[in-house]
Amino acid sequence: MATNQNIRLAIIDDYSGVAPKFFSQIEGIEIDTYPETLDPTQPAELETLTKRLAPYQIISSMRERTPFPADLLTSLPNLKLLLNSSGRNKSIDLPAASARGILVTGTKGDLPKDLQAREELGPESPPPAGFSTVVQHAYAQVLSLYSRIPQDDHALKHDPGAWQGGFMTCIGGKTLGILGLGKLGVGMAKIGVLAFGMRVVAWSENLTQEKADVAAESQGLAKGSFEVVGKEELFRQADVLSLHSVLSERSRGIVGRRELGWMKGSAVLVNTSRGGLIDEEALIAALKGGEIGGVCLDVFWKEPLPKDSVWRSYESWAKSPAVLSPHMGYANAGTMNRWYQEQAENVQRWFRGEELLNRFN
Repeated sequence: MATNQNIRLAIIDDYSGVAPKFFSQIEGIEIDTYPETLDPTQPAELETLTKRLAPYQIISSMRERTPFPADLLTSLPNLKLLLNSSGRNKSIDLPAASARGILVTGTKGDLPKDLQAREELGPESPPPAGFSTVVQHAYAQVLSLYSRIPQDDHALKHDPGAWQGGFMTCIGGKTLGILGLGKLGVGMAKIGVLAFGMRVVAWSENLTQEKADVAAESQGLAKGSFEVVGKEELFRQADVLSLHSVLSERSRGIVGRRELGWMKGSAVLVNTSRGGLIDEEALIAALKGGEIGGVCLDVFWKEPLPKDSVWRSYESWAKSPAVLSPHMGYANAGTMNRWYQEQAENVQRWFRGEELLNRFN
């Protein structure tokens, strides 16, 4: 059992200032917040991060915003409890944490059963079971691009003579390509079929038609609603190609120069998964040449996006339209509040010597 006396907690990467209201309810701990993200893979930033976090026994972190490699963990002599969010985090070196006796926990993000805990969340609750705001955001980006909303919104607000300057694109009946038919890919495919009458084609290395049919039937759709094709056919046939694969050494760069070359000149590439799935240089080259119809990106190769990132000056060099957003797919108020509420509950459990929830190690 730990004691609250002289315990310090650091909240890092809380861009929206959500966490303090949950941790401040815990008596006797000193809380500091550091919303600016530092990259421990850069020596200078690792040194700054180490000095910043060294005094703390507890650290509250948000997903993979700040990785915790071994060289960072071994430089934090006081750290006892590392609070993370969501169900997994490959950017934390769990063996290194375990070797130093650091407990690492995640969160579920589900609706709490306790009525008081629900009331504490306020009007914004986590999304209902089976609903994904990542899928919602992916379609928001695609529809924004197809309807020219970013361009027309900017024009009407900044040009007193602006009116119709182009045409929108109809999404109905187009072919939706899904790379990775997991939970999010299935959610994307289901909406494509039911809302827009899209033909769905899908591919991943181990995907079979039998698995795709099971996925379709689980959503109340007929067998064959999701058609399994080869990788090249996926890229060649898709009008909208959405990536829903976990990033691993095998999947890194799975969309490269060759794959982009297979795409239709009118096709839109959507990535709400991880930036590393796409070869960045290859994508930039394709967009500079106007070789694809557009791109929707919610994730990038380095996050937060550096101030001097080429993506911040997109309109100055690209010929294809784009809708860019700062990794917003999961960042809904209900989920973020619930994650920090769960983290605060684990701090209370740690003080009481109780079993921690959602342990990673």
